[in-house]
Amino acid sequence: MARDPKYDILFEPVKIGPVTAPNRFYQVPHCNVLGHARPHAEAANRGVKAEGGWGVVCTQEVEIHPSAEITPYIEGRIWDDRDIPQHRLMTDAVHEHGALAGIELCYNGMHSSNLYSRIAPLAPSAIMVHGDYPMQARAMTKRDIADLRRWHVEAAKRARRAGYDIVYVYAGHDMSVLQHFLKPQYNSRSDEYGGSLENRVRLTREVLLDVKEAVGHECAIAFRFATDELMGADGLQAESEGRDIVGMLAEIPDLWDVNISGWDNDSSTARFEPNEGYQEPYTAFVKSLTSKPVVGVGRFTSADMMVSQIKRGVLDLIGAARPSIADPFLPRKIDEGRIDEIRECIGCNICVSQDMLAAPIRCTQTRPRARNGNRTGIPSVSMPPPAMTRCS
Repeated sequence: MARDPKYDILFEPVKIGPVTAPNRFYQVPHCNVLGHARPHAEAANRGVKAEGGWGVVCTQEVEIHPSAEITPYIEGRIWDDRDIPQHRLMTDAVHEHGALAGIELCYNGMHSSNLYSRIAPLAPSAIMVHGDYPMQARAMTKRDIADLRRWHVEAAKRARRAGYDIVYVYAGHDMSVLQHFLKPQYNSRSDEYGGSLENRVRLTREVLLDVKEAVGHECAIAFRFATDELMGADGLQAESEGRDIVGMLAEIPDLWDVNISGWDNDSSTARFEPNEGYQEPYTAFVKSLTSKPVVGVGRFTSADMMVSQIKRGVLDLIGAARPSIADPFLPRKIDEGRIDEIRECIGCNICVSQDMLAAPIRCTQTRPRARNGNRTGIPSVSMPPPAMTRCS
């Protein structure tokens, strides 16, 4: 079967800084509880999406330093050069099918319990650590801030050597120290990194420029930013500080990856957000403030809705986490005129529940694929786990 011409726009290439995505299908960073613990499964998991036609395939959040790790949860790690070979497994698997590979660098800050490293967590100000453990984060000194900038640069250089095409700077989901600096609820500093919005944005600006200078000649620099936290005046709001932050940083990154925070809003279930594109009211303004391409999510499963997002100027790339889990071959099925065969994400969030248990992902719509290529519901150690989880 041939592709319906009305979907041709979804298969146009998109230039992102020094690299070009082969189409508009973009698997945004999301967790799968494989990461550093199961690198071969991680590579297989991401590689099958590239095989399925996703033009960009990203990691989950990847810890850049042992002073911000979230054991017992399993993310990626790029602490030092010893982690590079594991990441090369994934980038090779993605590149094999002509897709770009993206890495989401993350420093969790006060979201870190550091149960493995036993290092005191760091935050903009002294504050309780998010999570299940009674711990206190230490307020970052100027030396800590300089270290944080250096750690981002070192991680970005490792990412480039590992073969990544897109390197993320991350300020979203209430899980990144850069977002914590943006929020007056967490940032009570009285120096140049606290107080006014311009001061609270300073560190994010510095990290973006640092990473761009380090690897921007070869890698696209993406900025993942939560425009709204759905908390009213108690959090960032799209119509006020969210918009102002985008305006301040508009032309620095090569790509804006925008969503709502925390991740439970970003990955809202179909029970509470039954419609596709539910994040549009909070992110549609971004394209009016930047000339750079914009990717966003909203549990997109309909090719017609995807086309609408592009033609109405809401997004340049169609972001997906859960839909890419439910059907890794969604883009290929659209390309081959097999729309009726798409396994649509139903928003049940069993994938999210797995992440909460630090267990490898599963999906009600997708079953594992055995090495012989046949679908099977029978678990086996010879098969990579099925799909993915939290949109981290």
